[in-house]
Amino acid sequence: MKKIIVSLLALMLLAASCGTTNTVPITGRKTHLLVSDKEILSLSTQQYQEYMKNSKVSTDQGNTALVRRVGQRLATAVETFLRDNGYANEIENFQWEFNLVADNQVNAFCMPGGKIVVYEGILPVTQDEASLAIVLGHEIAHAVAKHSAEQMSKKIRQQYGTQIGATVLSQAAGVSSGTAGALAQLAQQGFNFANLKYSRDNESEADHLGLIFAAMAGYDPQAAIPFWQRMSQLSGGNKKSEFLSDHPSDEKRIAALQKEMPEALKYYNPQPTPQPTTAAKKTTAKKTTAKKTAKKKK
Repeated sequence: MKKIIVSLLALMLLAASCGTTNTVPITGRKTHLLVSDKEILSLSTQQYQEYMKNSKVSTDQGNTALVRRVGQRLATAVETFLRDNGYANEIENFQWEFNLVADNQVNAFCMPGGKIVVYEGILPVTQDEASLAIVLGHEIAHAVAKHSAEQMSKKIRQQYGTQIGATVLSQAAGVSSGTAGALAQLAQQGFNFANLKYSRDNESEADHLGLIFAAMAGYDPQAAIPFWQRMSQLSGGNKKSEFLSDHPSDEKRIAALQKEMPEALKYYNPQPTPQPTTAAKKTTAKKTTAKKTAKKKK
């Protein structure tokens, strides 16, 4: 029995020692990843292609162009920051893609590697470019912080622990295989509940990073507060369900963003409104002259 336990513990320690240490930009939080960038990007690309194949792409050209324009502006700012702050090797992991799908859900999501999908249903809530930048900045943050790889690594460790625990229990005197299996399932259920809080932590970190990414791209980060207030009004608030949710409550989310706002504003460099070209000015002048001539004829 002791030999079995020692062998299993050795296996668990070996599994834990594999992988790489990842440092999240800006927050500096360190995570231990058991899956490589190559592995998770391969899986992500397959899943993304499958999702897009079965989804209805939006036919609204104006909103589609808006999502892509804001998304690319954010991606460019983020890549510049990563390149200037010692994360240049990470840029090769991103192949940014921003798509708008015809779905009334008030949501958006990001897959590793920068594959981002926005649902049409969230646009009436964002209302303007700055608020859309808050949403897209949040999704980009999930990719930059490698949250998917982190969650997958955690599940791998939990699976190791559950399997090892079941094996040890089945070898213990007086414990039937049925009891060992039930205990293993109970342990896994416990892990699932732990993951809810773990996911909320990732969401809060994405809020933090996304706020700063929006500011880096020249969007006013203060747009995040009224946006989340609108989201809260839409959902009716979710204070009571936070314990069983993978997202922070609206109230806590807004409070955290307000606390992080001074930091985000340090990165904020408002972009000047594009001025019309000489050709555009001439066209506008011609239209104005034509209108005045038409009025005189009347």
